Amino acid sequence: MYFNLITLAPGRERQAAHEWAGGPYAEHQWLWRFFPAPEGSPRAFLFRRADTDQGPRFYVLSEQPAQPPGSAWQIQTRGYRPMLAAGDKLRFELRANPVVTITENGKSRRHDVVMQEKKRLLAAKGLSKWKDWEDGTRPPLYELVYQTCGEWLNKRAGKLGFSVDMESLSVEGYQPQRGKGELLRFTTVDFSGILSVTDSDAFQKALFQGIGPAKAFGCGLLLIRPV
Repeated sequence: MYFNLITLAPGRERQAAHEWAGGPYAEHQWLWRFFPAPEGSPRAFLFRRADTDQGPRFYVLSEQPAQPPGSAWQIQTRGYRPMLAAGDKLRFELRANPVVTITENGKSRRHDVVMQEKKRLLAAKGLSKWKDWEDGTRPPLYELVYQTCGEWLNKRAGKLGFSVDMESLSVEGYQPQRGKGELLRFTTVDFSGILSVTDSDAFQKALFQGIGPAKAFGCGLLLIRPV
């Protein structure tokens, strides 16, 4: 595996802005240009975009090293195969799409965990809309996001070969991602904190394959560094 950092080439900002479509629905198609493959090939990379004062930066984990499609972007690439063992502690960052799968009328669909918790709480109050909850007991959104998304990650951690230090966990950036027509497609959340490796083989698989859905849209890449 290879870890690639894709950034703007100095002096090529206008050209890069023209080439880069931006937005989650065009972004993954644009990134394919850095990993040429025969038509119909499966996606062989995970990525995350970070926005900086110097423009977007793309962290990309891939099976093959990235290749620059032109002069507007520069690439730094290194081999990536962390040597980890059970008990290792790591700082981590993860942008994910926390969902729960619910089967209704014989059909399974993914639902945003925060929206599902809102729906459950409203039903318990006999209400239909969040804004109608006005008795002073409505939980603030940041608490709801921390609780539901933190539980989502913690429940999956064991099978993925790690445990989360819940006291260190930060859950931020609950963000709806919209496509054409402003239809809500999915939401993203940014996690960070400290984890402990419990199963090195399962954890390496999580590193290489990503966590949760919406991987084509910049979710799932687990970034780690030593504590």
